[in-house]
Amino acid sequence: MAQENLIVNLTFQFALGIISFCEELESKRKYNLSNQLFRSGTLIGANVREAQGSESKSDFIHKMKIAYKESEETKYGLELCKQSEHYPESDKLLTDIDSILKVIGKIISTSKS
Repeated sequence: MAQENLIVNLTFQFALGIISFCEELESKRKYNLSNQLFRSGTLIGANVREAQGSESKSDFIHKMKIAYKESEETKYGLELCKQSEHYPESDKLLTDIDSILKVIGKIISTSKS
């Protein structure tokens, strides 16, 4: 039986949360930020998943770095929502993205050594 993969699971669950959050944004007619968050927030897990089948250690690190960058971009969008009037509350997603950033950062640094 395959072992659970923490970061694959975390980023998949996060993507589901982002999808719901973007639906809420769209219901409030916040289409531009919704589109941007949807793209970056779901690409985190896509890049993490892609890294699982990487061809080399450097390829793995590269894909995880892309996931890290997408995480930072997503965090920025969520912070904009938090600080803007008339936007839905994003505290849970901000907590989740901080955890994801820590885990991906640790994976990258461990993989480099």
